[in-house]
Amino acid sequence: MRKSRKALALAAIAVGSLAVAVSAFGSSNATTVAVTAGKPTEFRFTLSKKTILKGTGVFKVTNKGKINHDFKIAGKKTPTVTAGKVSTLRVLFKKAGKYPYLCTLPGHAALGMKGVLTVK
Repeated sequence: MRKSRKALALAAIAVGSLAVAVSAFGSSNATTVAVTAGKPTEFRFTLSKKTILKGTGVFKVTNKGKINHDFKIAGKKTPTVTAGKVSTLRVLFKKAGKYPYLCTLPGHAALGMKGVLTVK
């Protein structure tokens, strides 16, 4: 009897640890947002979703423009994305609110490469 209780307790701990690990990576509630840079005009972003739920946001940034761009939100940023290339950025949003995003390359945000994502 004692061995089965101990095995049961160890199994419960393992399951609990797995649940914590999965939630830490946000895989259960990740939201993918397609971000297009450089289209419809060179200095614009188009997002597939302007509102997401708390949790992990996965931003798939595609540069359809002719010059380099990047994408920054909530203190995280992609590397420079060259024309025709794609970069993915994962961001954990723990709180609801409004999160500004922008291209950090000189002058790009001032020309229109910025916006706000709402997290509920």
